[in-house]
Amino acid sequence: MFKLPPGAQIKEISENPTQQYKTDPKSIRPEVVDAKVYKLKSAFIKNSVFVTLSFIKHDDHIRPIEIFINSKDLNRAPEYVVLTRLISAIFRRATDPMFILEELHGIHDPNGGSFKDGKYYHSFYAEVAETIENFFYDVGIISKEDTKKEKEQLEKVSNEEMPELVEKVAESLVTDENMNIQFKICPACGSKSLKTENGCDSCIECGYSKCDK
Repeated sequence: MFKLPPGAQIKEISENPTQQYKTDPKSIRPEVVDAKVYKLKSAFIKNSVFVTLSFIKHDDHIRPIEIFINSKDLNRAPEYVVLTRLISAIFRRATDPMFILEELHGIHDPNGGSFKDGKYYHSFYAEVAETIENFFYDVGIISKEDTKKEKEQLEKVSNEEMPELVEKVAESLVTDENMNIQFKICPACGSKSLKTENGCDSCIECGYSKCDK
């Protein structure tokens, strides 16, 4: 008969020994999802690439759920599989998957970028990012109104900072617009506000003055 060592205790085993991984209900893929297919004519790849993006609605909230990238170019098939799995995982688990656009845009092709339809792309991944962004607009994940508001906010900040910027530029100028006088460095205060009139130097900043004999 087996005997427990002194001080040992028997721990009761839970009726449910397996712990289930808790998943955000918004990221669970239903059996049927809505999707959009985009044909991407890349400036970096000879054959057309088909990008399928699916999304789900949860409590009036739309979020992407997965992506599929396919082409008849079998040489790049492993690359497409990696992109498909990584981006899909980000869609399902990230609270805000918008950052993936910036990351993809930041990838540079070692052979150089290319122009397409008057726009410059750093790499094929930048084209994929633009396709995803268009998808976000199409299904309503982001709206043009939101983009417009962000742009207006940036312009508002720029307009608010403009007077201060103009003042700084004006201070850096070495001419007086009214008198057309060249300013010099004041030996007393060190500011560029020393002007010469009628043989006398005077600082409009600190009041320093000196006249030639």
